[in-house]
Amino acid sequence: MKYDFDVVVDRSKNCAAKYDERKKKFGTDDVIPLWIADMDFKTAQPIIDALGKRAQEGIWGYTSRPDSYFEAIRGWQKRRNGWDIDQSLMSFSLGVVQTISAMVKLFTPEGGSVLIQTPVYSEFYDMTEAWNRRVLENQFIEKDGKWEMDWADFEAKLEEADLFLLCNPHNPLGIVWTPEELRRMVELCMKHHVVLFSDEIHSDLIFHGKKHTPTATVSPEAAQYVVTGISGTKTFNLAGLQASTAVFPNAHMKQVFDHYWQCMDIHRNNAFSLTAMQAAFNEGEEWLEQLLAYLSDNFDFVVNYCREHIPQIKTYAPDATYLMWLDCRELGLDNEALRRFMIEKAKLGLNEGYTFGRSLSGYMRLNAACPRSVLEQAMKQLEAAVKSL
Repeated sequence: MKYDFDVVVDRSKNCAAKYDERKKKFGTDDVIPLWIADMDFKTAQPIIDALGKRAQEGIWGYTSRPDSYFEAIRGWQKRRNGWDIDQSLMSFSLGVVQTISAMVKLFTPEGGSVLIQTPVYSEFYDMTEAWNRRVLENQFIEKDGKWEMDWADFEAKLEEADLFLLCNPHNPLGIVWTPEELRRMVELCMKHHVVLFSDEIHSDLIFHGKKHTPTATVSPEAAQYVVTGISGTKTFNLAGLQASTAVFPNAHMKQVFDHYWQCMDIHRNNAFSLTAMQAAFNEGEEWLEQLLAYLSDNFDFVVNYCREHIPQIKTYAPDATYLMWLDCRELGLDNEALRRFMIEKAKLGLNEGYTFGRSLSGYMRLNAACPRSVLEQAMKQLEAAVKSL
C-alpha cells in the first residue's frame, strides 16, 4: 500500500512524551518538539491491524513468548543485514538503554571505567554514571564538517577501560561504520581485554546507498566477543511498547544477563509488544522502504534551507538515523544562550549538543522524522530568529 507521511497526526491526546513533556524539558509548551527520538508518523498498517486484532480479544494476561518471536527477529536480520543469529543466544530486554545499564552493572567492576565516543547520545553517560562507573571519552575529531575517529586516543583509552559502548550506526552524527573500521575496533578491544557492546538500534535507518554491518559479523573472532543490542522500536516507531533483543557471543554471558532480570521478575513481553514486533519484522518492510525515502527528502530539505536562508547554521544529511546535527557556532552564543535562543526566539524544542559531549559548545540535534510541513514551519521560525539577532 501507499503510505502518506505528510499527514499531521494530532498527538496531544495520546500521552506522547515528545509533546506532553515540553513544559518539563523546555519550560514552555510553545515550541515545535523536534527532540526525543520518536517519529510523528503512524506505523505500518500490518502492525496496526495485528494490534487491533489483539485488542479485540479482550484478555491480556501474562504472555508467553513463542519461538516465532525470535524467529521473526532472526529472519529480519538475515534478510536485511546477512546476520544469521544463533537463536539460543538471544535474550529479551525492555530496551537497548536498559541493556546498556545491565552491561555496565554486570560486566564492569565496582569503580570501573566505560569508554564512549563523543558526541554520543546522553544515555551512554547516564547509564555509566548511574552505577558509579567512570566515563572515558574518545572524542571524535571534526574537520570541515566531517567527524572522524581519533584512533590513537581510542587505543590509549582502552588501556584504562573495562567496557566499550559503540553506537553503530552513530547517534547523533549519522555515521555508518565500515566493516574495516568495525573490525579494527573489535581487534583493539580484544587486544586490551575490553568488553564491547554494540548499540544497533538505528541499524534499519540507513541512507545514501550505505549498508549497515552488524559488529558481530565482521570476523569469526567478533562473533565470539561482541554483545549486541537490537530493536524494532526506532525502525517502526514502537518505543512505547518497550521491547528489544540482546544477542550474546556465548551462553555464559547470556546466563548472567538473564539471571539479573529474572531476579526482578522481568522476562516477559507484554501482550502488545509481542504482537507488534512479530508483525513489524514479518510484514513491515514495505512501510520502511517508503519511510526511508521520505526521511531522505526531509534531510535534503533542511540542508538546502539552511544553505540558502540560514547560512550561519551548518548541517548535513546523515547516512543513518533520522537525527540531524546542527552546527550553530557562527551564532556566537554559549550553550545556555543557544538553548534560550532556540526556545524563546525560534520556538523550537531541540536537544542541546553539550548533552552529547560535555566539552562541546554551539551544537544542537534536530529530529527530522515528522511531516514536511512541520519542518517547513520550524525552518521559517529558525530563519526569523537568526535574522533577529
